[in-house]
Amino acid sequence: MNAYELETAAATGFTGELKVRHPWRLPGLENCERCGATWATTGLQYPCIDLSAFPQHTSYREARIEPQGELDRLTEQLRDWIPSGILLRPGASFGPMEGTARGVFGHFHLPNPWTLCMHREALEQLQAAGVHGLQGCRMNLRSRGTPPPELLELQLERHGHFHPDCLPAAQQPPCARCGRDTAALPDPYLLDAASLPTTVDVFRLADWPTLILATQRFVDAVQRLELDGVTFRQVEVR
Repeated sequence: MNAYELETAAATGFTGELKVRHPWRLPGLENCERCGATWATTGLQYPCIDLSAFPQHTSYREARIEPQGELDRLTEQLRDWIPSGILLRPGASFGPMEGTARGVFGHFHLPNPWTLCMHREALEQLQAAGVHGLQGCRMNLRSRGTPPPELLELQLERHGHFHPDCLPAAQQPPCARCGRDTAALPDPYLLDAASLPTTVDVFRLADWPTLILATQRFVDAVQRLELDGVTFRQVEVR
């Protein structure tokens, strides 16, 4: 099985720039009761989960840090309302991104390495080509002087693990209270073939959710359809 990391294509003519944010988020953690860390995660983004009908949604509007007890309360009351299987950690964000867009965008756009956006037409072409697991949410964009592009942010499932061969022989486990993991990204990293998904073709790495990965089927479809904006770097799988 082949796997590829998505990267921004350094193509002439793509000047697209987004200034956007998700409307809701869990607070970051202030001073974990066990390890003492203040932190928030990056890459846990759920644009298709709209909290506007959630009675306490205003409690998640402001980006901030909270002590453990208040963070636990906010997490648990949200867990009872959102779909099961969603990983909730400090800093997880929800809802369609909103903000401004300017410039020229390719079929794909990576405003940062952990956020994948694409034009609706590109998503529909990939779905028609048999690519699995594409769930997009339209972004609420404004653009000065011209109609904004119709861009969707993909909500990506978490799959896959590092292969043990790329991990240090001894490493500190995540904090038993808050789950914070201080391990560095292996360089280079290897993927465990048995852990990779067979039902989706683009996903976040469960062990490192800022990494967006794709299967061979996704890469082949993008290249066959001549979709632009991203390139692919093959990752070793064992």
